Amino acid sequence: MNPSVKSALTRYRIAAYVVGTGLLVLVLVAMPLKYFADNPTLTETIGPLHGFLYMVYLVVVLDLSVRLRWPVLKIVGVMLAGTIPFVSFIIERRIHRQVVEQYESRNEAHASA
Repeated sequence: MNPSVKSALTRYRIAAYVVGTGLLVLVLVAMPLKYFADNPTLTETIGPLHGFLYMVYLVVVLDLSVRLRWPVLKIVGVMLAGTIPFVSFIIERRIHRQVVEQYESRNEAHASA
């Protein structure tokens, strides 16, 4: 695998996990505390942090998508995965598997040629 693609994929995996975890904390902990316990403290810190990290995630996805020449709909889908709880983890695994398989099949084709 190309080293630049490998590092972009690693950055994407880290960003997907960080954004996914932050979103889960926001939705499952901070928001219930805000609305049911009248305690907005956690949303006031986690909310902006998640927003910033999501913007970083968008840049990381764009970087990976340019390196792999993804179609626009795939880029948008992966970007939106960071906005739905649990989906970023699922899509991260799918993208990782696709990229690894893509490069393994290229290596096999070059080896057999």
